Amino acid sequence: MLSTLRNAWKVPELRKRILFTFMLIAFFRMGNFIPVPGVDTSKLVQLTNTGNLFSFYDMLSGGAFKRFSIFAMSVTPYINASIIMQLLTVAIPYLENLQKEGQEGRKKIQNYTKYASVAFGILMAFGFYALIAKYGALADYSKFTLFLIVLTMTTGSIFLVWLGEQITTYGIGNGVSLIIFVNIISRFPGSVVQIANLQKTGTVTSVEVVMFIVVALALLLLTIIVNLAERRIPVQYAGKALGTKMVKGQSTHIPINVNSASVIAIIFALSVMQFPNTLSEFLPNSAFTNFIKTSPYSVFRPNSWLYALLYSVLIILFTWFYTQITFKPDEMAENMHKSSGFIPGIRPGEPTARYIERILTNIAVLGGCFAAVIAVFPIILEGYTDFTGIAFGGTALLILVGVATETVRQLESQLVMRNYRGFLK
Repeated sequence: MLSTLRNAWKVPELRKRILFTFMLIAFFRMGNFIPVPGVDTSKLVQLTNTGNLFSFYDMLSGGAFKRFSIFAMSVTPYINASIIMQLLTVAIPYLENLQKEGQEGRKKIQNYTKYASVAFGILMAFGFYALIAKYGALADYSKFTLFLIVLTMTTGSIFLVWLGEQITTYGIGNGVSLIIFVNIISRFPGSVVQIANLQKTGTVTSVEVVMFIVVALALLLLTIIVNLAERRIPVQYAGKALGTKMVKGQSTHIPINVNSASVIAIIFALSVMQFPNTLSEFLPNSAFTNFIKTSPYSVFRPNSWLYALLYSVLIILFTWFYTQITFKPDEMAENMHKSSGFIPGIRPGEPTARYIERILTNIAVLGGCFAAVIAVFPIILEGYTDFTGIAFGGTALLILVGVATETVRQLESQLVMRNYRGFLK
């Protein structure tokens, strides 16, 4: 990776793209410290406790949610709209046909996603307003304050999406993913300071700190290995006669990443697990809230073994579901048959679709189990060790490794393309 960055820096055009990316990243990071007017953030300290849904939002926003800055929602509305639009593409024939139309169809779907992200942004801003009003963190409760907060937060989120598109077009990597990447990275220095303070106060020993670092590095290495791992389905294409020429058959493969749906599955599972707790915030002192938060039989009580078990099962189920609707074995088998391709030893048509579906199921279960281990690690860390309040999560590792590897791949492809052009000249 370092050699790729060094080689990219030597190319003038890539150097300009890298500098442009860093400039926009620095710009949006400054915006993370501009507070939303009319909000007293000192009363929102308990809102982002480790392990809850708001803590996840705070991670994606790089601490902007805790400070309730203009970028408090980060690109979360856009992410939610993208996920839902991808699911609707399977359920709505019109969107499915648009996706099959190629580049123009995908542009239309992208525009619909942007419109949906605005709607999600407004709804989320209304929800956050109601939440901070419950905590008494508002200077006044006038309609103007409501309008100002909703407008500021929604505009900030839309601006970040636009900023991400500029990075994608004129910079390096996927802009929206890089924004999330930088936000997560920005929390690491604070975590190091927290660990140092825990050691100074005698809460943890030096041996425990070393063990924590070893486990964290092992999880990082395992995440990298799983993220790069893929199952390759061999495909053989028959020879064709094109005019007077005979084109020989080709052998290739369909790469299926083991970790393709893990982050999405964790987001789905976390949303389901945290929904009752989020709902209880608006129903204080009710029987429902008491059962959810205090009952030993509640599966939604954070840091309990029942919570971790159900959380893991949901992650595996959502990983399988998302993998099936993303890859679509029937369409893969049909397209393969139309191109005169086949899997060696498997008959074309329905047998090929069943074979691909079986492979996808195995990969989904394997990837889901890995994602469950990664996601449950912070719960174990919080509930059974003294490393409390540390901003370290498995979801963050998955996002960091995924974005980093994808960005390096894009840089490598840019370098190869420029070397290839130079060879032609």
